[in-house]
Amino acid sequence: MKEDIVLTIHKDQDGDALKVTLEGRLDTMTAPELEKELKGSLDDVRELTFVLTDLEYISSAGLRVLLMAQKTMSSKGSMKVTGVNDLVREIFEVTGFTEILTIE
Repeated sequence: MKEDIVLTIHKDQDGDALKVTLEGRLDTMTAPELEKELKGSLDDVRELTFVLTDLEYISSAGLRVLLMAQKTMSSKGSMKVTGVNDLVREIFEVTGFTEILTIE
């Protein structure tokens, strides 16, 4: 059975700044894909930005990947999350992620 809802990951690197734009659903099925993408991408990054304008849903698995990225970046630079819609913002608030992440 083909999964209808997928995650599109678009990476745009400019020097030591990386912008990751996510579109679709970040859940148990797609979080490992994002984790794999990030693992090889953060070595030379000092400034990480997630753009979540078109993210429809995020599950605990997706939150875990963002937390992992935050921990990685906290020792060597900064990470921020932009374009958070109301649904995702609500999930961030309920889980306490508004206290952990820099959300613009």
